[in-house]
Amino acid sequence: MDMLNGSIWDKILKMAIPLAASGILQQLFNAADIAVVGQFVGGSALAAVGANSPVINLLVNLFVGLSVGANVVISTAFGERSARSISRGVHTSILVSLLSGVFLAVIGVVFARPILEFISTPSDILEQAILYLRIYFVGMPFIMLFNFAAAVLRSKGDTRRPFYVLLVSGAVNVAFNLFFVLVCKMDVEGVAIATVIANVVSSVSLVYFLMHEVGPLKFEFWKLRITPFIFKRIVHIGLPAGFQGVVFSFSNVCIQSAINSLGSATIAASAAALNYEYFIFFWLSSFSAACVTIVSQNKGANNIPRCRSVLRWTLLLNGISTVIIGALMALFARPLLHLFTSDAQIVEIAVIRLYIVMALEIVNVFLDNISAALRGLGHSLAPAVICAVGVCGVRIVWVWTVFPCYRSFKALMTVYPVSWTVAGLVIVGMYFYVIRKLNRATLMNLKTSK
Repeated sequence: MDMLNGSIWDKILKMAIPLAASGILQQLFNAADIAVVGQFVGGSALAAVGANSPVINLLVNLFVGLSVGANVVISTAFGERSARSISRGVHTSILVSLLSGVFLAVIGVVFARPILEFISTPSDILEQAILYLRIYFVGMPFIMLFNFAAAVLRSKGDTRRPFYVLLVSGAVNVAFNLFFVLVCKMDVEGVAIATVIANVVSSVSLVYFLMHEVGPLKFEFWKLRITPFIFKRIVHIGLPAGFQGVVFSFSNVCIQSAINSLGSATIAASAAALNYEYFIFFWLSSFSAACVTIVSQNKGANNIPRCRSVLRWTLLLNGISTVIIGALMALFARPLLHLFTSDAQIVEIAVIRLYIVMALEIVNVFLDNISAALRGLGHSLAPAVICAVGVCGVRIVWVWTVFPCYRSFKALMTVYPVSWTVAGLVIVGMYFYVIRKLNRATLMNLKTSK
């Protein structure tokens, strides 16, 4: 895909739609786990699996942020037409993914119990939650490998093959979920093992594709090493993005701890609603991923006006589509939630989360996409700090101050749109400051060259 010339809107859609489908399919791994245990095992198993989502995100997001850094570095190298940097970026990224995955596997297996006890997981679901988390994290090297390999392919605009791979591995996950639970009569351990198998399939498939690439994107085991200056650039971009994700997840863990204090029914309801929230989040974040890739390439080519056009088109396309999807999910909230549970009480609690969070998801479009554009322009620390203070700070303060006064699920969920609005206003101002600075630098360079 030529991201440096021609129309922009169609390139954004060509990247974002398969990427959104990939993210949604990846989330379906967890959704399938929740649906199977909710329908065929019971509410306690549903709560045990659902209680793990914020913990998993907290532990994983730092290293997923590094995959964003890998995507930016390799995309910029494409813009600079540097084959050597592309190749070194590929092999550094793959090795970093494997090392990250092994590290996370050890952390997840060893510290599952203290982590879940720290967030006040109810005693009636604690042992099931620990078992699920430990098995899930055994497959973490494959999860990291998939994320980094997908980031490598995305750097040249290829989002279709990761989607096809997830389509297959998603079917594998659902099939093994049903087999282990219905045939083998397993509990949460069955759905966790199915997820691990599906992640092995997806990651190995992408590595196979990279091994059969033509040109600098080709992966070869004998070239597997960390190139210091490439790694430094990946960390420079990816670490703030990962830190942003970690702080986001920490604030969500605080919220999950508050949810846990409201009982198992509320935990199960939040877990069911969270799946649809993740779907719209992946749709939203797919546009930001397309934005960061295209902006990175054009920044490498020193075409700042085109970078600005990319963001404008991304905000327009993502904003309209997110409003439509959110409205449809709110309209069909109850039938959608019945896919995960037949318990009427759980459904009614879950509807509260869907209505409140979906209402102002459009604010998150601005926050997420402008943050992505700033990372593509080489400014990764600023959006991370803004989101840490504006989003996560507001959420943590809310949990500690507002929630104890009202102690309701509705009061707790209101923190999401409030925190997005606070951070969104600041990130818009930051973007215009950076653009003005880059425009001045471009004018100075033109005057110097003349």
